[in-house]
Amino acid sequence: MGVLDAFDLTSKVAVVTGGNRGLGEAWVRALVDVGATAVIAARDDERSQRTRERIGEHVDTVHLDVRDSAGVRAALEAVVTRHGRVDVLVNNAGTVVHRPALDVSDDEWDQVVDVNLNGLWRCCQAFGRHMIDGGGGVIVNIGSISAQIVNRPQMQPAYNASKAAVHQLTKSLAAEWAPYGVRVNALAPGYVRTEMAPVDRPEFRRHWIED
Repeated sequence: MGVLDAFDLTSKVAVVTGGNRGLGEAWVRALVDVGATAVIAARDDERSQRTRERIGEHVDTVHLDVRDSAGVRAALEAVVTRHGRVDVLVNNAGTVVHRPALDVSDDEWDQVVDVNLNGLWRCCQAFGRHMIDGGGGVIVNIGSISAQIVNRPQMQPAYNASKAAVHQLTKSLAAEWAPYGVRVNALAPGYVRTEMAPVDRPEFRRHWIED
């Protein structure tokens, strides 16, 4: 058996929030590589379509704004209507504000927490209910090493706090939903160059790459 064979997801349906760029696009590509039908769920429909075209077959798109509970439920309903069910949810949508703590506004704090934590919770609850009703499923929450460390010299207190909460929420849901056949896990990615993480900029390279 090859490595990918051990992760075979043929005939499975997987939804990736924020799947039209960065790490989200990488998750979509990986899911397709192991046989799944991957659904990009994101706000920017045009970008989602471009990403879908780049990846090719077995990719669908659905509009999703994780800040809107009704929108989350509508996106789930759309995927189920098209594909019959959801087997895997990858909660990847996220945002960050790079600002020292004393300069962070209430709106900036609320924005980060609403997407990274509340939005992830909305998706977990809606898709988790669908999976429990259907007899099982898998949820993968994308946390961060920022849940465990401080990313000097770039200060981002709201992001760090929201990601720490993601990991604890994951533990809570994993314990509660395991009896229903729903596995809930989290990943904590390190430094990966994306639009949100300019790791190779000179002021960050010293700490984020050379260290």
